[in-house]
Amino acid sequence: MIGTLQCLVLDCPDPGALARFYAAVLGGEVDRPDRRWSLGAGWSTLHLDDGTVFCFQGVADHRPPRWPDGEHPQQAHLDIDVADLDTAEAAVLALGAVRLRDAGGWRVHADPAGHPFCLVRG
Repeated sequence: MIGTLQCLVLDCPDPGALARFYAAVLGGEVDRPDRRWSLGAGWSTLHLDDGTVFCFQGVADHRPPRWPDGEHPQQAHLDIDVADLDTAEAAVLALGAVRLRDAGGWRVHADPAGHPFCLVRG
């Protein structure tokens, strides 16, 4: 092993808004003080209870992926375990997600900045 994962960083137009979106979906604390990062208009964090950290980096000319369009690749996506797909889907849509596709055992959505994520029955 060379190292350990520090965080996952997603580019987006509004870091604070995307951090709050994922906090509503996954729980955790938005913008917890952390010596590793300075917080501000261009950077926001989400610390999950299990120690996972997501960071959100502001990009002025952010161009979201257009899954499954290969011309605008997804670059990365999250799979989120849920107890009930219908309930979870209603909740993420109310938070500003967009449904992209029903793929059988999982449902593919885009977060408010356009990043794809899947809801999967856990």
